[in-house]
Amino acid sequence: MTRVLVVDDEPALLSTLRIHLSARGFAVTTVADGASALRALDAVDPEVIVLDLGLPDIDGTAVLAEIRRRGRTPVIVLSARADSADKVDALDAGADDYVTKPFGMDELLARLRAAVRRAAVAAPPGGDDPVETADFTVDLATKRVLRGGVPVHLTPTEWSMLEILVRRRGRLVTQTDLLQEVWGPAYATETHYLRVYLAQLRRKLEPDPGHPRYLITAPGQGYRFEV
Repeated sequence: MTRVLVVDDEPALLSTLRIHLSARGFAVTTVADGASALRALDAVDPEVIVLDLGLPDIDGTAVLAEIRRRGRTPVIVLSARADSADKVDALDAGADDYVTKPFGMDELLARLRAAVRRAAVAAPPGGDDPVETADFTVDLATKRVLRGGVPVHLTPTEWSMLEILVRRRGRLVTQTDLLQEVWGPAYATETHYLRVYLAQLRRKLEPDPGHPRYLITAPGQGYRFEV
């Protein structure tokens, strides 16, 4: 069973999610505040997290930041905040996806399954030669990026996106192809996801993120990785 941690302060919603997710084979843990969520990270060791931003004790973005500090567990933000700026802020803070309340259960389940798949793809082992640049090494075999011999922390979604670009290095990967391969067909028009995640990758990998050397944008078309 896939272990999922659901963090939300609405008792009715927690009950509904527990029933539906359990019926579909998830091992569900529910908590109603940020402090309980952080304790559950160690106690439950979830494989995917559903996180509300509007928590009663700790802001959800602070909880997200701590989750990211501790590891790469995929996080789906579940929030009533529908403004695109809120979505970008959450993705920029390390969320793997963002679902706006009210939502359809089938949609949430599809996004959960996609997040779990991405995390599985991001985990070792592999079997490919490392790709070396002047500033970092992408080790396709162990699914890691090393900078000066030190691992660079990437979320599963960041790794999935980077891996696709690295495997097709020197070639243009269209926006549509990248969105569909990383997030799935339902995300084919969500181009703001690409802008957010490319910005994050550049901050982590590029010597000068404002003038990228490796992660190149072809305006209106897509992206390519140059060595």
